[in-house]
Parts: sequence; C-alpha cells; structure tokens
Amino acid sequence: MIALDDALTALAKINPRHARVVELRFFAGLSVEETAELLKVSPGTVMRDWRLARAWLLAELGAPRNDPR
Repeated sequence: MIALDDALTALAKINPRHARVVELRFFAGLSVEETAELLKVSPGTVMRDWRLARAWLLAELGAPRNDPR
C-alpha cells in the first residue's frame, strides 16, 4: 500500500487528473460516467486517462507488462 501511495503521489505531480481518475475509479468506486461528470470531461477522456494511469502505475510498481492485474 505504501508503494501504491508513493506511485500515486508521483503520478499526481506529473498529471493530476490521471491521479484523480484513479482515486475516483479505484478507491471511490465511481463509474466512468460518474467520474466524467465530476471531473467535467467526457467518458472517453476518463477511459483514456484510466488506461494511461493504470499502465503508468503498473510500470512504476514494477509489474510485468503481460501481468493480467
């Protein structure tokens, strides 16, 4: 959990919206549509941000690229 928090903090410095999408989707359990409404962006933008943030976090945490998690 500490490594995830550190990685999320680093992501927030690079791209705050990506980090916010992770917080809302993963930790708050919001849907794509709910997240989009809250952030005032399109659902497509949320999905792009989610994919990019997830890939960045996996790389930062050292997960293998083909790991299904």
